[in-house]
Amino acid sequence: MCSVTLAPGALSRPAINPWFVAIAVVIPTFMEVLDTTIANVALRYIAGGLSASNVDSEWVITSYLAANATILPITGWLSAHLGRRNYFLLSIAIFTIASGLCGIATSLEQLILFRVIQGLGGGGLQPSSQGVLLDCFPPEKQGAAQTMFGVAALLAPVVGPTLGGYLTVNYNWRWIFYINLPVGALGFLASYLLVDDPDYLKQERAELRRQPWNFDYIGLGLLVLIMSSWEVMLSKGQEWDWYNDPFGRVQTLFIVFVLGLGSLVFREMRIANPVVNFRPLGERNFAASCIIIFCAYGILYGASTSLPGLLQSLFGYDAYVSGLVQSPSGVFSILGLIVVGALIGRGVDARWLITLGLLIMAAGNYWMALMNLYISPGIVIWPRVVLIVGLSMIFVSINVAAFKYIPPHLRGAAVGLFALLRNEGGSVGTSLAQAVQWRREHFHTARLGEFLDPLNPQVNAFFQQGQAFFFQETGDPAGSQQMTLQALANLRQQQAASLAYFDDFWLFAVLALALVLLVPLMKRSVAEPGEPIGAE
Repeated sequence: MCSVTLAPGALSRPAINPWFVAIAVVIPTFMEVLDTTIANVALRYIAGGLSASNVDSEWVITSYLAANATILPITGWLSAHLGRRNYFLLSIAIFTIASGLCGIATSLEQLILFRVIQGLGGGGLQPSSQGVLLDCFPPEKQGAAQTMFGVAALLAPVVGPTLGGYLTVNYNWRWIFYINLPVGALGFLASYLLVDDPDYLKQERAELRRQPWNFDYIGLGLLVLIMSSWEVMLSKGQEWDWYNDPFGRVQTLFIVFVLGLGSLVFREMRIANPVVNFRPLGERNFAASCIIIFCAYGILYGASTSLPGLLQSLFGYDAYVSGLVQSPSGVFSILGLIVVGALIGRGVDARWLITLGLLIMAAGNYWMALMNLYISPGIVIWPRVVLIVGLSMIFVSINVAAFKYIPPHLRGAAVGLFALLRNEGGSVGTSLAQAVQWRREHFHTARLGEFLDPLNPQVNAFFQQGQAFFFQETGDPAGSQQMTLQALANLRQQQAASLAYFDDFWLFAVLALALVLLVPLMKRSVAEPGEPIGAE
């Protein structure tokens, strides 16, 4: 379906309307990205349904992320050898079947196994769909194409907690997996009918078939080792107290990760057919874009973890209601993607949009850092909207800037690396938010306690009013004194916890602001008609 001229740098164009192809590849991508967040709100329900502890149920998330992260860097190699269309269809089929198996799992061990299979299948969906969009749309329409991809990659994490909470509370946790079955079947059918490989990929695959089989087993083994240790460290680090872990588990995982990553980079840069190709990182636009998207998704997932935690622990919202408070930002994210896509199509330099998006993200997080415990739900909605609008501005423009100067033969590797860093940014942001919140809560508890002494007139007034109230309720003088002390301790803990959450938002605001310094290092990034992407 995609034909290509043999002129250097020419790209394939679909024989049918490319928007039909875009819809076909975005459907399964949305489904896969949704599964990175939809299960988070259901962990305690899963633990109860499978007679497991809440701590053990976290492996449902860790196993999926580890498998997903392992497969992402090698999607370029798999696409080249299997054919991108074949690999994309295979990924949809594996992901959909594994989703059904997750739904019927009868033990936590079964569910973790099926989640690993689901992660391995889902890992190929994002890079493959993005590669299809890059090939099927001309350069001047890349903004619109990336807008379509952004709807899946950006809206799904926003919708995931709300949808997961609704299905879990009103039906059963198994439906967060069953919902993938009809979507996966529809995506497979549409992609089977509409998606085809461009000629340059077919030629590349034909050349690879004529060459002797030379699979990089050592590289794959190192990749599995480093990504598994990385994901386990991020997921369990807070539980194990990070580098204060008395059993040395976190320290061991970190050493394995560093040594493994160094060995992998050293090996892959010295062989002709690496399973993970790091060469796209030599292009400065792509390298800067990878850092920005890594940190931007860290900010998104960190804030998306902190805000529901704040609403559920201190405001008393359940999972569904806290998701509803965040859901309006999804509507604004689509509007932002459409506007930015139109601006990119009109020749606006992506660097300006990236800068503006980072500043808006910083403003949204700073706004959330100024909140308090006496606000209404409506006050929570708008800072979240500002944050997501900023990320929407970054998403489309960063994808255009990242791949503008990448030659076609490196595009598969570049898309896989980019998707990996985008996903891993989310994992790091989540772990960072949890670690900062836990430590700052202890800090604020100690600092607030410094002022709670008998010489403080406000403390004395609180004691007098509290004891009078509880004595009237219970008629017990000693008991009323203890209840007043407990009420004061609860207030201190509540305020300390809120300040710790607000510190998370403050940190993310500073990080977003610091990322602006990377933009001047990038080259001019304008989607110009007739200019093939990948040309200098």
